[in-house]
Order: sequence, then structure tokens, then C-alpha cells
Amino acid sequence: MNYSDIVVKRITSLCKQRGISYNKLATMCGVSQSTIDNIIRGISKNPRIQTLHRIAIGLNMTLAEFLDFEELNEYSFDD
Repeated sequence: MNYSDIVVKRITSLCKQRGISYNKLATMCGVSQSTIDNIIRGISKNPRIQTLHRIAIGLNMTLAEFLDFEELNEYSFDD
């Protein structure tokens, strides 16, 4: 699994847990629907930290909380 897939999995999981659509997430975050779609579809392989921060805030989380999950913690960026 690569970095992009891990981010998509995290966003998807959080949306499912909270019962929100990607469209609603975009509205909550102040990020365009196309930006969220590009991340989810893997078109945006390396989302900017600013975008991830907006997503975290939209989900009522800190960026640290958003990024603190098993798959990312175990990911090696050296590969």
C-alpha cells in the first residue's frame, strides 16, 4: 500500500464512521469537491499538508489526530 492509498483509506474510514459523504466533507472542510474526488480517486497522489489540515479541521480533529493511525505510522517513506 502506498502513501496515497493510506490517505484515501483514512478519509474513507472517517467519512464512514461519521456517516458523511465526500460532498459533505468538502463542504465541511472548505475544500472543493473536485479536490476531495481527486484524492479519493488517486489522481492527487500527494495531497498538500494544507489540504489535509483543512480536512482534519472539517472533521473536528487536529492534523496530528488525523495523521495518527496505524497504517501511516507503519509506513516507510524510504521505500
